[in-house]
Formats: sequence, C-alpha cells, structure tokens
Amino acid sequence: MRIVLLGAPGAGKGTVAKLLTAHDGSVQISTGDILRGAVKAGSELGKTAKGFMERGELVPDSLIMEIMEVRLREPDCQKGFILDGFPRTIPQAEALTKLLEKIGIKLDLVANLDVSKEVVMDRLTTRRTCANSDCQEIYNVKSKPSKVEGKCDKCGSPIVQRADETEEAIAKRLTTYNEMTSPLIDFYRKTGLLKDVSTLKSEEAVSKIAGFIKK
Repeated sequence: MRIVLLGAPGAGKGTVAKLLTAHDGSVQISTGDILRGAVKAGSELGKTAKGFMERGELVPDSLIMEIMEVRLREPDCQKGFILDGFPRTIPQAEALTKLLEKIGIKLDLVANLDVSKEVVMDRLTTRRTCANSDCQEIYNVKSKPSKVEGKCDKCGSPIVQRADETEEAIAKRLTTYNEMTSPLIDFYRKTGLLKDVSTLKSEEAVSKIAGFIKK
C-alpha cells in the first residue's frame, strides 16, 4: 500500500503506521526519520539539513522533498510506504504530488485519523517517554504503565513527560495543526483519495484502511 496518514498530534498515526507495516511489508516514513537518516549517512543533503537543524531552523520544504525523493526511490519502498504525518502543509502536499508524478508512483489512499480533541488531550498528557535517546520507548500512565514506576522496561532509564506534552503545550500544538495541517483534509478530499477513519482502536483503524484499499 502507498498511503498518507493524517491526524492531529496524539491521533495514533505512529501506532497505526507500525501496524500497517506488519500488515503487508510497507515501510513507515516520517520526515524526522528521513532527516535523521540523511544526517547519519553523511550525504550532501544530510549535511545541508544538519546545518539548519543545528541552528534551530526549520529545514526548507525544497530540501525535505529532495531527501524524500531519495528515500522513496530506495528498494524497500517498492513494497509500499506509509507517510506518517507528512505532508503537514498545502505547499508540501502540492510538492509531494509533483514528486510522485515525477517518479511514477500513485497514492492508494489518504487516511484521516479522526479523533476528538478530548481524546488527544487525555492521550498526550498521560504519555511518558524513555529519557534514553537511543530507546525512547513510549508509555502511558493509564493504558501502558511501566512495570516499575518511573523506569523504562527496556533499558531501565527514567521515563519522563516531554515538554511538548503538557496540557498548555498540547493546546498550542493542536492550534498549529488546525491552522496549518487541517486544510490538507479538504485538499485531499477534493482528489477523491481521502477517507475518514473514526475509531479509538488502532487495530480497527488498520482493518478499515486495508478495507478501503481493497475496494
């Protein structure tokens, strides 16, 4: 499958994307992952991106699209891919459309994970993350607590609440999402590619997405 996952922060995009990769061997792709990968590989594009990141600046869309093209041309993407949280803006969506036309790929579906603000707030304010940068296992004090309170089950490092997951920070993230990313729903609905997926269960979301593609 070749799909784009849309949804507010906390809608469950990452979890659904991982389950979809297990479903048919498609690869999960996020801008954060490809940027880190390019930097780690030491490519020219990666070195340029690293400069922006070290200065605390946003990596320009043009550079992101160049790195995205390299990633989508890699052999593992032939089985399919799930774009997790990308594109984020209309200009990025337009650039992605041109890129996919250039490399001869058609999207199968754009899935919009439709989750209420109340659910997002509850999920993110109760989320905890392993402080070890090489681990970063995610927990939830309600639905997935660690076996030992305050310690990661995998590596034993402290688990913490991220600065961007306080109630105030989440409210700001949701405002940004509604201003910048929410218009993508209308953009893709006009193309006929968009399907709304309204469920709080990740496995059910995966089943619905797979069903949409089969149709």
